[in-house]
Amino acid sequence: MSAMGRVVRSGVARRRVQTVVIALATMMAVTASVLGGSLLAASSGPFDRAFAQQHGAHLTAQFDAARTTAARLMASAGATGVIAAAGPFPTATAAPRDVAAEFDLPPMTIVGRTTPDGEVDHVSLSQGRWVNGPGQIVLSADYPVGPSPLDTDLRFPDLPGQPTLTVVGVARSVGRTADAWASPSDVAALTAPDATGGYQMLYRFAEASTAAHVERGQAAVLALVGSPALLGAQSWLTIKDASEREVALFLPFLVAFGALGLVMSVLVVGTVIAGAVGTATRRIGVLKAIGFTPVQAVRAYVAQALIPATVGIAAGVVAGNLLAIPVLADTDQLYGTTTTGVTWWIDAVVVAGALGMVALTAWAAALRAGRLRTVDAIAVGRTPRPGRGRWAARLTARLPLPRSVSLGLAHPFARPARAAAVLAAIMFGATTVTFAVGVAASLNRVQIAKDHAAADVVIDTFAPPRGTGPAPNTAPRALSADDTAKVTTAIQAQPGTAEYYRVATTQVAVAGMTGFARLDAFTGDASWGGYEMISGRWFTRPGEVTVPSTFLTATGTRIGDSVVLTDHGKAVPVRIVGEVLHPTNNLLVFADAATFAATKPNLTAASYHIRLADGVDVSEYLTGLNSALATSGFTAASEQSTGGSSTIVLLDALAALLTLMLVAVAAMGVLNMVVLDTRERVRDLGIHKALGMTPLQTIAMVIASVLVTGLAGGAIGVTAGVAVHRAVTPAMGDAAGTKLPTSVIDVYQPTMLLLLGLGGLLIAVAGAFLPAGWAARTRTAVALRTE
Repeated sequence: MSAMGRVVRSGVARRRVQTVVIALATMMAVTASVLGGSLLAASSGPFDRAFAQQHGAHLTAQFDAARTTAARLMASAGATGVIAAAGPFPTATAAPRDVAAEFDLPPMTIVGRTTPDGEVDHVSLSQGRWVNGPGQIVLSADYPVGPSPLDTDLRFPDLPGQPTLTVVGVARSVGRTADAWASPSDVAALTAPDATGGYQMLYRFAEASTAAHVERGQAAVLALVGSPALLGAQSWLTIKDASEREVALFLPFLVAFGALGLVMSVLVVGTVIAGAVGTATRRIGVLKAIGFTPVQAVRAYVAQALIPATVGIAAGVVAGNLLAIPVLADTDQLYGTTTTGVTWWIDAVVVAGALGMVALTAWAAALRAGRLRTVDAIAVGRTPRPGRGRWAARLTARLPLPRSVSLGLAHPFARPARAAAVLAAIMFGATTVTFAVGVAASLNRVQIAKDHAAADVVIDTFAPPRGTGPAPNTAPRALSADDTAKVTTAIQAQPGTAEYYRVATTQVAVAGMTGFARLDAFTGDASWGGYEMISGRWFTRPGEVTVPSTFLTATGTRIGDSVVLTDHGKAVPVRIVGEVLHPTNNLLVFADAATFAATKPNLTAASYHIRLADGVDVSEYLTGLNSALATSGFTAASEQSTGGSSTIVLLDALAALLTLMLVAVAAMGVLNMVVLDTRERVRDLGIHKALGMTPLQTIAMVIASVLVTGLAGGAIGVTAGVAVHRAVTPAMGDAAGTKLPTSVIDVYQPTMLLLLGLGGLLIAVAGAFLPAGWAARTRTAVALRTE
């Protein structure tokens, strides 16, 4: 082995702690970088990627079978601008009933397809298999049913013979072309006797990037088929806008975490390498004295840094890919995409960047030592320059503290550069924790506001009867006057009722807009029901409405404007008085039910929300109310959150995972700096021990040396974390298409900020604990002989 090889090998083996710290620090940094980069890539254009993978339909058209023929529809594939088409597929609309649970499900549009693939709309299976014969059905992943519906029997009681189909699979269409798929023969059986049935055609156009392109393609198709045959059409751009609004919530979050992770990784790994090489100045002088040139000395120490770093990078890439697999699987389900793991170029970029950073940092630190004259390099001592930090030592000596603690408190001022590196690592760790806690708290408040779950007790009149188990989204029905009277009388007569309101839904048209808006009509004051206001106020009288941000954006209105809602052909003018927090992609209006008294809308899905008087026991109240409701068939239950949307749950999980890794990186940085400092001061520690310092006092001195930087880093980090949260959270709301009220952004309480600030101290103590134990175990004689 050459002399260079022996120097490199002995350096790596001799500095075991630094070697391990370099490997672990680079592993954590690379793991976080691979995971963050993969998530950022997965969040970049997810709909476009899924649409390309599934060859999605630019136009989904529904035709009346009585006004056209299958042959004519097949011929429409040759229309100008059409590059691919699929169909015609027979369609039917019917309302199923879950046989086992005995409750109704929402009406579904069923398409007859024998295979999930084709020239257009490659439907991807997420559970089970595709239909291979009659009596089977595949549900869309977007259809509101339980998470594992396989083998569920769905009966269609409104059709002759009450046909029953068994769920054999769950699939996702990026263009949301159907609620379910079945064999064409089953679709024919699901067509009502008085209905003519329909056909679905799926088209891809040569140009479809704008609404005008899609409209031009649709016009070319109708020129062959005939406009009267068209029952309805859906552009892929409409689905894209809704989908991207849902996933856009990720982007500001991932960019912020990615920036924090990148800065922290560069800082910690850089300081670890620089510190490891910088402490070898005297040894570099020895190498030069025995004949090594400056270039050889620099190369030797760059190699000593690259060996453990390479091991850490390799482990980090493996760990990052393994962690990314389940996380990307969740994001795939959220986005409707399909990936096989981390993109290869992300691994390549991270590996190249990490190796380059380690090599550059080690080269810069070793070059500085290599340029020193041999005698100067050998003469470099292990103690700081005379006079540095003496003022701090004199000041701490006057404090009423044990001498071991005061010595430790003064030490950072003797090594200001090293203390600054520790401070930076702790600061970024505290920033990450503060930001993650704030994001989680804000998302929780958004979910609570979306659930409007301020009531103590709720009665869902569209829930299944008691004893049938938990219900997914059930098909609503209109309440009779007798039902309403029974429920209202029971609530009013029950002792402990403070106040209540009733909310029911229907659909209304909005003047100047296509489609329908959902109307939530309230009876009673609902301002206390958890409806978080962004601006304006809650409606207080008939003729006033409160709407979410998406309604204002879609209609181009603002608070104070008037809009016309149409119900049963009758126009109802209303005035917008408030903007409420309710993340949704659909048009939604909150109004007093009396506003629509003249139109008598068919209100369905009614629920009653009850607030109890102070001191009333919820369980006792429920027992009494359910006894009174026994004859009505309805059931009261305590109000509970729905458990959060999949987007918010995934964001919380990612925040926890990335925070844990970045805090570990910060602790590694502290550990390395304290190890270097303890190694350099080993002879001083020997002197202290010779003068009577006990092992516990030694531990106290080493830990005290990071207390000041821990507290300062925690305070600065908390301030920075709050600032990052205030910048990122509104951006997340804007990306999701809604403004966020002050209550969602101002989530930090004084006690929380104090605890988060102490988190910096915990990071510092955690990083210093192991070196403190090593210093306490070092024998006095060994420490005194160390040079």
